[in-house]
Amino acid sequence: MSITIGITSSIVDKGRLSTALDNVAAVNKMDTLPFILPNIEPEKAYSYVSILDGLLLTGGGDINPALFNEDPHPALGGITPERDAFEFALAKAAIHLKKPILAICRGMQVLALAAGGDMFQDLQAQYEGTLIQHKQLAPRSYGSHKIYLAEHSLIKQIAKNEEAYVNSFHHQAIRRVPATFKVSAWTNDNVIEAIETTESTFQLGVQWHPENMSDPFSRNLFRTFLQACVSEKKT
Repeated sequence: MSITIGITSSIVDKGRLSTALDNVAAVNKMDTLPFILPNIEPEKAYSYVSILDGLLLTGGGDINPALFNEDPHPALGGITPERDAFEFALAKAAIHLKKPILAICRGMQVLALAAGGDMFQDLQAQYEGTLIQHKQLAPRSYGSHKIYLAEHSLIKQIAKNEEAYVNSFHHQAIRRVPATFKVSAWTNDNVIEAIETTESTFQLGVQWHPENMSDPFSRNLFRTFLQACVSEKKT
């Protein structure tokens, strides 16, 4: 029995779609069919999600602050409104249909916004308090900072530990968690590093990039996501 995983993509120069091969490799197991999703009309997002067994919301550039009713901050980077609109619709559809979601970095922020939360456009300018380094200069595969995992959380079960080291490549972050989600990981400076639904579906967002790491925690994260997708297929 094959499961279908939709993988979101970036819009790059010269009108091309792009996604890192690490995103594909992380879910490309024997019985998995990964699909790269186009950034087209948001009205088609529900139809896409309805035929998928799981949704992988990938990382990428900054998010359009219009999605959470803010004007652009001076530190906001480049945005791709077409991608934002399509992914926002994908996430809302997956939440509504209770499909498994694994949301990575930017993807976690999209997931939070779609569920009713909001975010910092730039941590350095908007976060109150002293920050650790969230855009590491170390190699992508290196876990540069510690996170703390919440008791009785799915992410703690996956990590099989109370703490973990993860990589970090972001300047935006979740500010307000939506009502149907909870914070399940954070850093020493209390920046949110993971959220998960309070309902029974696997809908989990992480601020780091597990697709670039090969440690047991990262492998188990994708394994658990795929297991949830198999369960979705069976139902």
